[in-house]
Amino acid sequence: MATIQEVAEAFSTHRFREVYDFFHPDIQWILVGVAKLEGRDQVVSACEGSLKELARTTTQFLRFKTAAGPEVVAIDAIARYVDTKWKSTFVSSCDIFEFTQGALTKVTSYTVEVDSSAVK
Repeated sequence: MATIQEVAEAFSTHRFREVYDFFHPDIQWILVGVAKLEGRDQVVSACEGSLKELARTTTQFLRFKTAAGPEVVAIDAIARYVDTKWKSTFVSSCDIFEFTQGALTKVTSYTVEVDSSAVK
């Protein structure tokens, strides 16, 4: 059985399929400033869409810091995405995961594209 920290880290590193079984039926994923997804079906659909997009890129995590409590995990990350034309994009993110009895009930994601100079 995975810990809540392992579930959160898998989600934040785009290994979504590993954690679908941990989704609460009423899970919410708030993509701050973009969308609010409600229910397992919507969240799984968004994850699968992300996986399709990511299939055309490579991902390198330049920063990945985790803070975990009994029912909440926060992950601060910076990732470099390289597309098929070798164009790099850098994204800084913070994901906050809320759990109830081991089930993932809510994810709040803050993301912003940053200049490569901000990564150093």
